[in-house]
Amino acid sequence: MSTSEISAGATEVKPYHHGDLRRQLLDAAANLIREEGEAALSMRKLALAVGVSRTAPYHHFSDKQALLCAVAEEGFRRFRRIVTTRLDTSEPAAVIDEAAIRLFIRRYIDFAVSNAEYYDLMFGGHLWKSEQLTASLKDEAYTSFKVYVDQIRCWQKAGLVSATVDPLRYAQVSWSTLHGMSRLLIDGIYLDSEAVAAMSDAAANMFWQQLQAA
Repeated sequence: MSTSEISAGATEVKPYHHGDLRRQLLDAAANLIREEGEAALSMRKLALAVGVSRTAPYHHFSDKQALLCAVAEEGFRRFRRIVTTRLDTSEPAAVIDEAAIRLFIRRYIDFAVSNAEYYDLMFGGHLWKSEQLTASLKDEAYTSFKVYVDQIRCWQKAGLVSATVDPLRYAQVSWSTLHGMSRLLIDGIYLDSEAVAAMSDAAANMFWQQLQAA
């Protein structure tokens, strides 16, 4: 076989950059989950989608469970970057008002609905009830929630919200409320966009009133 024939044959295999393979696998896994559902995802199908050998994904993820945990972990990273852009600030005396709360709510819900393939794994009971949950996923999830709690404590310390508010309980209740709204949308129970906007504004009003409670 000639050198030209060898070169021609080599181009038939989809190339990838070795340093980016883990990233490509995560992105491809999320895409497969979005298109076909989590149950349809397999390590073999993932390898085929990326264009690598069947064993290549196992160099980065020991099995499908580890892969799903990694996808959920990536989801938390993306979630934190998008949702906390305005709320998470290094300035303790940053302005906090109802508009900021409303923006936070809309970003939360927009992320959940637009990234259901991540969100379902991030808060899915089948992962969190598993005995094979990775430590890195636990850390990423904990960090996402801690950022929210710490921000409320920061506002409180700066005198921007009521001293009577319990930051942890406030964060737990408000986060749970947004999660419930998001699930109703993802599951197709609420489809009216105007109603969703009104619900988001009502939630912002309630959250803000609680922060300002005497």
